[in-house]
Amino acid sequence: MLWRHGQTIWNAERRFQGQSDIPLDETGQAQAERAARLLAALRPDLIVSSDLSRAAQTAAPLARLTGLDVTLDKDLRERSGGAWEGLTDTEIRTRYPVEHASWTPPDGEPSAVVAERVAGALHRAAEAASRPDSSAGLAVVVSHGAALRLGMSRLLGMPEDLLGVLGPLSNCSWSVLGRRHGHWRLLEHNAGTLPEPVVLSDDR
Repeated sequence: MLWRHGQTIWNAERRFQGQSDIPLDETGQAQAERAARLLAALRPDLIVSSDLSRAAQTAAPLARLTGLDVTLDKDLRERSGGAWEGLTDTEIRTRYPVEHASWTPPDGEPSAVVAERVAGALHRAAEAASRPDSSAGLAVVVSHGAALRLGMSRLLGMPEDLLGVLGPLSNCSWSVLGRRHGHWRLLEHNAGTLPEPVVLSDDR
């Protein structure tokens, strides 16, 4: 289960966060509490989170409800936004029109690099959640919108020119991946979004 962090003030202001360490705002904390009550009912075996505070704070209520520890993995961090971090969408469009058109932040992390980094972390989480009887356990991975979309696209075998096929994740919503006969498949995407609208932020 791939769970995007709750809302931050930069999300609300439509600022590119990247790897800037912005905490949850009050709305984000409430979103995390609500989502945790739903996800705890699924009895996860493992919780892994990005080490950025907005992700770790989102994971905390689920850890409290389940009694599980949260494992932090820096490879689950959001895409580095380089010169875009802290800028609003309007500012990025105005200052970097060419780069905005291709969604390539100056001095930021290329999409393919993010996809590989996050896919590796997702593989590790899946393996760590395997049960002693060899049945598949449930890993809840708490990360960021662009990072999760790119990482799951890589796991699903999408070529680089199709990395944008999956739509963005809303704050504190989740997607579910499963493995069958050694292949990953998408079981659910952007669940838990209504009635809140999708806040794009670092993702397009």
